[in-house]
Amino acid sequence: MATAPVTSSATANSACMRLPSMPLRLAPATISFPSRSWSAALTSCTGLLRRSDVVAAAGHQKLMGSLTSNEGLRFGVVVARFNEVVTNLLLQGALETFERYSVKAENITVVIVPGSFEVPITAQKLGKSGKFDAILCIGAVIRGDTTHYDAVANSAASGVLNAGLSAGVPCVFGVLTCEDMDQALNRAGGKAGNKGAEAALTAIEMASLFRHHLG
Repeated sequence: MATAPVTSSATANSACMRLPSMPLRLAPATISFPSRSWSAALTSCTGLLRRSDVVAAAGHQKLMGSLTSNEGLRFGVVVARFNEVVTNLLLQGALETFERYSVKAENITVVIVPGSFEVPITAQKLGKSGKFDAILCIGAVIRGDTTHYDAVANSAASGVLNAGLSAGVPCVFGVLTCEDMDQALNRAGGKAGNKGAEAALTAIEMASLFRHHLG
């Protein structure tokens, strides 16, 4: 029997033979930048420069309060008596901070009110008296079984804000709004620091800003 001629597989598949592997070479990309300086490019494109740096570079005047320029500054401190185990610690932290930054005791007036709900109206009265450079508002609102917490917390926050706007004097919000007593105590000298002390620092800085720059 005649057999079919044998065809070399190499010949038959010559059209499909793989070319020797060669490394691919990519042409280097050409990147062009505008003629502006690198500083300007970074500022406009990436925002890497801080806003304060940009303002300073533009020559704008920069106004800030100081923690050391507090000679003669007078402070009113409104403290809620409710939850006094917490508010007393906040007041202590605030008074120690005032003393640390050389605010004289005779320039601090402490006013005690029944609760945090009564803090804003008292702060507004002190602010409008013209006797104080800043008012520090201290209280503690702790969540209970009813919605009373929400009403008091919201009223205290918005009330302190409105007191400052109405009196034209910085009214610093130092009212804790916490889920439970442990949270409050942690923020009244516990592991979360003392928010009364922090609020006192804010009061000093804001009083200095208003007295020396915005008065």
